[in-house]
Amino acid sequence: MNSEPNPYVRFIIMYVFIALSLFLPAGTIFWIQGWIYLTIMIFFSASFMTYLTLKDPELLKARAKTKTTESWDKKLGIINTPFFILMYILPGFDAVRFKWSNLPLFITIIGFIGMIFAIILFFLVSRANTYLSRVVEIQKERDHRVITTGSYRIVRHPMYFSVIILYISHCIALGSLFSLIPCAIIIITIILRTIREDNMLHEQLEGYKEYAQKTRYKLIPGIW
Repeated sequence: MNSEPNPYVRFIIMYVFIALSLFLPAGTIFWIQGWIYLTIMIFFSASFMTYLTLKDPELLKARAKTKTTESWDKKLGIINTPFFILMYILPGFDAVRFKWSNLPLFITIIGFIGMIFAIILFFLVSRANTYLSRVVEIQKERDHRVITTGSYRIVRHPMYFSVIILYISHCIALGSLFSLIPCAIIIITIILRTIREDNMLHEQLEGYKEYAQKTRYKLIPGIW
């Protein structure tokens, strides 16, 4: 029996949580950046799920997984959770209720542009890699193989790169410098996850060592 939640139920629960996390701390529903943010994310998520349902249902099933077999991956997820919640709660207090950061409009616009860039990159990565599971695993039942096309020609973990850009842009788009603090901790855990996952792929995925010799950078083109 499959104990994983239905991805569409997860979708509804997730965005109810996000909406409450944004607007309850703000103390008002009249927050334009909050509504723009929700609109962008809901539109992307619904479009992405529709695409996977039609084109790659196996990836949709893989993305619904939450249980990892790697203990280190589980520990990183536990560490991440409170900071992830903070990253959603702080903007309402910061940008709306108390106006600690008070960022100019053009900065928040740059944040929304960054979000859209990250979302497009995430979609392109997902289209190239049908094994892009939410948890770290070798999908032997799906004949897991190395992906070398698209953005995987540039870095070995482009999905993590897109997520980092998305999280930073999230904070800026919502007008909160203080939310960059939990965001920075989440980014550190993403870097740690990248290192551990890359080591695992070297050891367990056939052809990955050869791929890593050709594609030198793990996460940031030209740097690391």
